[in-house]
Amino acid sequence: MKKILFFTSILFAITAYATPATQLHQQAVASAHPAATQAGLSVLNQGGNAFDAAIAVSAALAVVEPFGSGLGGGGFWLLHRQHDGKQVMIDGREVAPLAATRDMYLDSQGEPIKNASVDGALAAGIPGLPAALDHLAKHYGVLALSDSLQPAIKLAKDGFLVNEHYQRLAKFRQAVLASNDSAKAIFLSDGKVPALGTNIIQNDLANTLQLLATQGFDGFYSGELADKLVKGVQQAGGIWTKEDLARYTVKERLPVVAHYKNTKVTSAALPSSGGLVLSIALNILEQYDLSTMDEATRIHVVVEAMKRAYRDRALHMGDSDFVSVPVSELSEKSYAHTISKDLRLDEVTPSQHISGLNEIEGHDTTHFSVIDKRGNRVAATLSINYPFGSGFVPQGTGVLLNDEMDDFSIKPGTPNVYGLVGGEANAIAAGKRMLSSMSPTFIETEEKVGVLGTPGGSRIISMVLLGILDAEQGHSPESWVNLPRYHHQYLPDVIQHEPDTFKAETLLELTEKGHKLKSVGRHYGNMHAVLWDKKSNKLVAASDRRGSGAAIVESVPLSTAK
Repeated sequence: MKKILFFTSILFAITAYATPATQLHQQAVASAHPAATQAGLSVLNQGGNAFDAAIAVSAALAVVEPFGSGLGGGGFWLLHRQHDGKQVMIDGREVAPLAATRDMYLDSQGEPIKNASVDGALAAGIPGLPAALDHLAKHYGVLALSDSLQPAIKLAKDGFLVNEHYQRLAKFRQAVLASNDSAKAIFLSDGKVPALGTNIIQNDLANTLQLLATQGFDGFYSGELADKLVKGVQQAGGIWTKEDLARYTVKERLPVVAHYKNTKVTSAALPSSGGLVLSIALNILEQYDLSTMDEATRIHVVVEAMKRAYRDRALHMGDSDFVSVPVSELSEKSYAHTISKDLRLDEVTPSQHISGLNEIEGHDTTHFSVIDKRGNRVAATLSINYPFGSGFVPQGTGVLLNDEMDDFSIKPGTPNVYGLVGGEANAIAAGKRMLSSMSPTFIETEEKVGVLGTPGGSRIISMVLLGILDAEQGHSPESWVNLPRYHHQYLPDVIQHEPDTFKAETLLELTEKGHKLKSVGRHYGNMHAVLWDKKSNKLVAASDRRGSGAAIVESVPLSTAK
């Protein structure tokens, strides 16, 4: 079956800075798992480009990080093609099944049914990741899809070893994994969390990857595998049909571009709220000289910007194919001036008092960054939503399904599992894409190009914002990915932070300004970044110390590049 691609906006976004004639003699991949990083490098060393490497890394992460992403999920791939400057976001986000309805997770009293949008087959949207990998190979890669998927197929057959991170998340989702025989057999050991060093082999997933490798889109979305997926979902109370799978379409979207001082920021477009929320926050912050402020005042101003930008997320944002979102207005610097007129340096603006108010995603996702020796680059953030997604695997497929339906506004004003609230713009509708916080991002100046992103649910955008601000100050990727983190998402009206983010005197000063602060009790996020210093023509890569990823820069002969 040949899929027709719907191009929803202009596909060329030429960079603001001249494309350098010099080519790199290096390539870099930074991802959340060493095996995935090596998968990307191996494809680059076979003559593939950054887009082929993105396929390899995405598929490998689907094998070795089942708690964060997978063939049963989706994602956004932000691409830059160096020879013509084309920048585009590949939207492989999940979509609501055709039988989905606005109030499908509410009881007869109109209240949310506990865990109905989080656990089990009914929580799953139609996956987009397999279609996106096929699209990348057909339109941007130079290798066959079958070549780029080979590292992941081998990983699925040979297995990967359970580490402490896997154990932590498997324990967190143990009950839902144990409730499904297929998931239990793959991800648990006799219904319990596997011991450290246990080898997780996924033969069914290897077979599914092989079908995708040889048949492309049709290998996943039609035929025998599609039959198994639909049968498994329906037998478990879900609402998928074969038409849902057959109609899935990858979309190409114009990225959101913002300018903060001398830095150009390119990030994800709707249905990701990431680029637009970043744009609003950066436009507010551009009015201030953060470098001259004391620490408490600087944090206060950044938090107030976060609060206003997340408020607009809740009020206005959803799938722009279904609802009218005032993107141009929200992106204007004049709009940022208007909504920050009441921002005081000495006092908090309570969320409920923000101008114009009239209504009310840590371990769930993964990110990687790639730059090849031609200067092509990819920032990709992938997800199945909650750790281990819905916890449901249709028998004989090896495909762990997402629970992204929870990213819709189940009921206006009711928080999702990450505490995010939303309104009608993000209400459930058949075939609609749920709002996301995933924010794969490029940052550019005259001399440097950065590629970054992170998992972290609702905190993704604030983490990327802090990374951008750090980069603008001239710091290295090692600093971006390891910064102490804090976050405000409008509601609840509290600064969430890692345990060791603030000094005692800073906490006191923020409290005196009226802020409420709450430690989340653990470190969060897992950022991976690559920087191209165009002046020296060198790459620098970094992986977050909070995770167990790998960031590798390799020197390679120019003659092998394509």
